[in-house]
Amino acid sequence: MNSDLSGKIIVGIAGLGTVGAGVVKILEKHGALIAARSGREIEIGGVSARDRNRDRGVDLTSYRWFDNAVDMAAKNSGINLIVELIGGSDGPALALAREALGNGIGFVTANKALIAMHGKELAALAEKTGAPLRFEAAVAGGIPIIKALREGLVGNDVTAVRGILNGTCNYILTRMEREGLAFDDVLADAQRLGYAEADPTFDIDGIDTAHKTAILASLAFGVEPDMENLPTEGIRNIAPVDIEYAKELGYRIKLLGVAQHTDEGVETRVHPAMVPISAPLANVMNATNAVVVDGDFVGQTVYEGAGAGQGPTASAVMADIVDVARGQGGPRLGVPADQLKTAVPVPVSKHKGTYYLRLRVEDRHGVMADITKILAEEKVSIESMLQRGRASDGGVYIIMTTHMVVEASVAAALNRFTELECVLETPAMLRIEA
Repeated sequence: MNSDLSGKIIVGIAGLGTVGAGVVKILEKHGALIAARSGREIEIGGVSARDRNRDRGVDLTSYRWFDNAVDMAAKNSGINLIVELIGGSDGPALALAREALGNGIGFVTANKALIAMHGKELAALAEKTGAPLRFEAAVAGGIPIIKALREGLVGNDVTAVRGILNGTCNYILTRMEREGLAFDDVLADAQRLGYAEADPTFDIDGIDTAHKTAILASLAFGVEPDMENLPTEGIRNIAPVDIEYAKELGYRIKLLGVAQHTDEGVETRVHPAMVPISAPLANVMNATNAVVVDGDFVGQTVYEGAGAGQGPTASAVMADIVDVARGQGGPRLGVPADQLKTAVPVPVSKHKGTYYLRLRVEDRHGVMADITKILAEEKVSIESMLQRGRASDGGVYIIMTTHMVVEASVAAALNRFTELECVLETPAMLRIEA
């Protein structure tokens, strides 16, 4: 880091949306308290955003304005710590990160896409120049899960990380369950209320959760963040009937990011799952996030809190700024960048687990015989089965949960079900997660 500023931390904030304005508010309200806790004065030396005249609820007139955020990371800018809140995996955010870290200037970001896609490169650059690189706010907002994995659980061999990492999806699923509403109806209402973006693709299709899962896997297992081998499913196809039957069977549906270390390699995936009502993640409702970590010495630890919003995310950014002020270092991704392993990805077809299956079929003799014949031939063993009265579109529902089985066998059975004349719509499948 630049060292010509008499011990002060001079912060340049790039991106002045909800979170950026929140960071300004915290520094203005708690500046003296933060200085006492960090041992160094921290002040804002510059700000940058696309629109200089937008009302952000804070007075920015006293701060130096940079039309080009990258200029804040120049060696002669007078700034020694960049806070990047622009977003996006490439473009200005990546250019700013490379410029800052290349010049030995500290870099704090809430940008999960940036770390998921370029984490190893940026960690290596930071370690080469000695620049701090922190990204607590990139995953689960105000929950200190990055610090927990990088510091608090450092003495453990972490075997699994599972989490509800997207508040929009959890809010939608919560309302679908409580009010019996269809996905499209809740999404429209969530957009009206500001819980979902006008274009909600990144949230509801699981991409946001995948970025965060890739980061957690890297920290947990010492591997490079890997988005290419991370199967990702969203919640568009969750139907009220599945939520209803999940409840009847003792489960609740959640969108999960899962990373676990198996004998075959590192398994990462994002998908809706049925979680037992008794499990910690099942009882996380509305826009709240939560992460469960399994370690060999600590056992299971649970982290829960606000995963987004101005206050929680700005709070996490501020924690990173204070860590930089205190001189807290260490490998940026948990282990030195040159020691990050390339994970051996485990295809989702090899996943071993239990499953929920829903079929809508004709109500006639011989249907169950056809279904059970296929299950037997594909070596899928049924743990429980329900048959319910007529569906609104005709036919009846058959609901099954399986014993432990390889996913490829379940997929093969589902493909064969679609070829049966008695099956009236594409079968639904959900993984069951403890």
